[in-house]
Amino acid sequence: MSASQNPRSPSPRAWIAVILGAVVVAAGFTGAWLLRPDAEDPPAAVPTPTVVTPSATPTPEATPPPAPAGFAANTASYDLAALPQVDVFAVVPQLPVDSDPASAPTGEVVSATGAGAPVFADPAGDPVAVLPAEYVYGGTTVPVVERQEHWVRVLLTGRQATPSTGNPGQLSGWLRTQDVAFAAVDARVEVSLSARTIDIVRPGGAERIATDFGSGVEGTPTPTGRSFIMTTRVEPSFGYTRGYPLVYLSVQSPTLDGFGGADVAITAFHYHDARSGAISNGCIRLDPAAIEKLAELPMGTPVLIVP
Repeated sequence: MSASQNPRSPSPRAWIAVILGAVVVAAGFTGAWLLRPDAEDPPAAVPTPTVVTPSATPTPEATPPPAPAGFAANTASYDLAALPQVDVFAVVPQLPVDSDPASAPTGEVVSATGAGAPVFADPAGDPVAVLPAEYVYGGTTVPVVERQEHWVRVLLTGRQATPSTGNPGQLSGWLRTQDVAFAAVDARVEVSLSARTIDIVRPGGAERIATDFGSGVEGTPTPTGRSFIMTTRVEPSFGYTRGYPLVYLSVQSPTLDGFGGADVAITAFHYHDARSGAISNGCIRLDPAAIEKLAELPMGTPVLIVP
């Protein structure tokens, strides 16, 4: 089956999506991601954990806090079916790359109400895409990086361009507050590639969950800047993960257009026996305790990776 097939087709199809250092296959059914490592699987004699750790959901926010007026309200109706969908496969040249990748988001996430929310590159213009309310590969709960009375600027999945044609960095866009539901997230993940540390930061302080990990090599580095948890999956048949959760991020490779014949190159946190130093195609390899901690976080949780 060709990797160029449309993943949104309503007919069951085989397709391949690539994770940095891993290949994701959904064959004939939705929701099953078969991840293949970029190194040999561990020996079969080592037992695989069978405990599945479901990820949490954001806490609904009953009364959003006041926000500055900012851009004028827009109450126009749009044909959402005529707009491209923002998802992990999307390439939307009109959408901007995140302009402030070192800053922390607001602590809020949003998801589309109804069928979806129109996405704007500029609140003064027309929408250029649609954020679906549901998508089998996640990415529909997104962190707010700027809050106004009528608008929120958010991080999004997909890319503006592939590395060979432009800037593949973390996408952002504007949503109307009338089209989304707000929720609160009390945590963010901070990764230091140079210090080899990972912290989960909450208002009460930081919890260090890793003091070493595997990350990208020079030619396929782990992308830096802010992103968010797109989705979390558990697939015990992935031998190299030992049945531990895989936590996928919204950001893709800064150097790879695709991987293994597919046209996406996504970053993930996952377990691997080899998990120290520059060793991967960009994914971050962790021990069991760290990956289990990350898998408990809600979708849309911000992640900041610094050099």
